Amino acid sequence: MFLDGTLHPLAVQHLPADLPANVAKSIAVGIVKDPAALRNLVVDGLQALVETLPSTDATHRDWGTFARRFGEAIARFHSLDTAHAKGLLADVVQLQRLTDERLLAWVHGHYADLPSLSAANGPVMVHQVPRFLALRRDAGEARVALLVFDGLALDQWVQIREAVTARTPRFAFAEGACFAWLPTLTAVSRQALFAGLRPREFADSLTTTHREPALWSCFWQDQGLRPSEVLYRKGLRRADQLDELAVALANPVIKVAGIVVDTIDEIVHGAILGKRGIASQVASWCESGAVDGLFALLLDHGFHVYLTADHGNCEAVGVGRPNQGVIAETRGERVRVYRNALSRAESAGLFPGTVSLELPALPADFLPLFAAGRNAFVPPGETLVSHGGCSVEELIVPFVKVSDTR
Repeated sequence: MFLDGTLHPLAVQHLPADLPANVAKSIAVGIVKDPAALRNLVVDGLQALVETLPSTDATHRDWGTFARRFGEAIARFHSLDTAHAKGLLADVVQLQRLTDERLLAWVHGHYADLPSLSAANGPVMVHQVPRFLALRRDAGEARVALLVFDGLALDQWVQIREAVTARTPRFAFAEGACFAWLPTLTAVSRQALFAGLRPREFADSLTTTHREPALWSCFWQDQGLRPSEVLYRKGLRRADQLDELAVALANPVIKVAGIVVDTIDEIVHGAILGKRGIASQVASWCESGAVDGLFALLLDHGFHVYLTADHGNCEAVGVGRPNQGVIAETRGERVRVYRNALSRAESAGLFPGTVSLELPALPADFLPLFAAGRNAFVPPGETLVSHGGCSVEELIVPFVKVSDTR
C-alpha cells in the first residue's frame, strides 16, 4: 500500500527504544524520519513499476492507474536528499524510457478510440471534463468549480496533496487520471478542456487561448445556464489574490466556476534545475497557503471542487531547432506543428527518431512532429523542463475531487 501510494509515510518525533527489531524494520517504510527507508521504498516502487508496465493491449484505465503509481514514485524520488537519491537516477531514467516506449506503442493503437468513450464514470480525456461536471450538476451538485492547474504533472500533484494534507486535515481527495490532448500544448489541450470540444471544433484558435472564456461560457449555455451564472478566471498564482476571487464567488448567481491556476506552468518555464528544482519551488508555494486557501474558499462558498490539468511536463535535452514550422506557444519545445505533410517530412528527415502521429480530431492542416524520447527542439545539449510530447508525465494528468471532511 505504501508502494502504490494508498498509504503515505508520516513524520514522527519519537520511537520507543525497546521496539523489537522485526517491528522496527516493518514500520520503517512509513516513517519520514528514516531517509534510508524512504530511499528503499523508492527503489521498491521503481522495480514494481517495471514489473507492472501496461502492455500494448492494456485499457486506458490500466494506464491511468499505472500513471498515478508512477507519479507517487517520482514524487518520492524528488523528495529524497541528494545523498539518498544518488545512484537512483539511472533507474528512474530507465523506467521513464521503458514507459514512454510502451505508451507510444499504445497510443499508436488506442489513442484514437479515447475521444468517443463515455465520461459517465469520470472523464477519459480532458475535453470530457465539462460534460462530466454537467452530469454531476444533474445529480444534485448545484455549484461546481473546476480548477485547472496549468502544466501540473502527476508527481507534482502528489507533492501538493502531501503538503496540503500536512498543513490541515480538512480535505479529502478522490483521485483519478485522464488523458490530455496531443500535442500536449496549452492552446490545444486547455482549450479542449474548457470548451468540451475536440480540437478540430475550435480550429481557428489553436495557436492561442484567448477564446477560452467564451468557449467555457458557450458550453454551459448549451446546458441551460445564463452567461451571468458562469465564471471564468485565469492568472491565479498567489494567496493574496484569493480575496478578489472571494468577492466573485460570493455572488449567489454563480453556478459554475472555471479557474486557471498558472503557478506550476510559470515555475516549469522558469526552471533551471530540472524537476528536482521544481519540487523545491512547489513546496515553497504550498507553504504560502495558496492551495489550501483556494480549496477552503471554494468549499466554504458551497462549491463541489474538481481539480485537473491540461498537460504535465518532463525533463528533456535539446537536439537542435528545425527551421520550418510554428509552435503553438513559446516553450512547447517538445513538438513542432506544420501546415503540410511535406514540411513535416523535411524536418523529420533532419532529426532521426522524431515521431509523426496521425491523431484524431485535429484539423487537417495541423500536423505535429514530436521530438524523440525525452528530446526537445532546442539547441543541442540544452536541458529544460517542457511539454508538448507523449511521455507519461505529459499525457496523463490528475483528475481529483476535493471534499471537505468537516
